[in-house]
Amino acid sequence: MLDKVRERVPEYRPRLVEAAGLPEAGVLVPVTCVDNEPEIILTLRSNSLSTHSGEVALPGGRRDPGDVDLAYTALREAHEEIGLLPDLVEVVGPLGSLVSRFGIKVTPYVGIVPDVFDLRPNESEIQEVFRVPVSFFLGDNREMTHRIDYEGRSWYVPSYRYEGFKIWGLTALILVELMNVAFDARIPLRTPSKDAIPIKEQ
Repeated sequence: MLDKVRERVPEYRPRLVEAAGLPEAGVLVPVTCVDNEPEIILTLRSNSLSTHSGEVALPGGRRDPGDVDLAYTALREAHEEIGLLPDLVEVVGPLGSLVSRFGIKVTPYVGIVPDVFDLRPNESEIQEVFRVPVSFFLGDNREMTHRIDYEGRSWYVPSYRYEGFKIWGLTALILVELMNVAFDARIPLRTPSKDAIPIKEQ
C-alpha cells in the first residue's frame, strides 16, 4: 500500500494558503509499514509546553532562519522530537498548507520511514510516541465531528479516539487529506453535519 503513497502524493496539487508575513512551520507525516499494514507515527506532546500541550500532533515545528525549506524544517524537527534521522525518511511530497489558531502557516510533508528505527523521544517536548494503522482512519472510526470555520468556509473534521489518544483538529484534518489522496478514503470534509461541534482552528 505504500506504493499508493509514492504514486499519488507527488501527483497531488495541494491547496496553497496566501499568508504573507506569517511565521511558518513544517510537519512530517511519517508513514511506515509493519507486516503489510501501513501505519502513521504520531506524538503526544508534553504537558509542560506552552502551546498544544498534552495534544496529539505530528512531528514538526517552526522554521528556523537557517532552514533551506519547510521540508528541511519538518525533518529537522522530527529528528529533534523523536530521534528520526533525516536520512531514513523518503519525502514524497507536501499536502495542503493551513493556518493554525496561533497564526502559523503549517505545511505537512508526507514521508515514508522504516518500520524499525532508533526511537529517542525528546522528553522535554514529547510525552509519548505511538502508531495508528491506516485502516483505522479508512474505516472513518470517528468519535465525533468538529466544525472548523476557516478561510470563510466550514470544514467538518472527524475527531478520533485511538487507544485513549484523541486525534482532532489540525492533525486530523491533515490525516484525512492523506487518507483521501493516497488511499481513496473519500472522507467528506465539506458535508454539513447537524451534530458537528464548532471549535476554533487547532
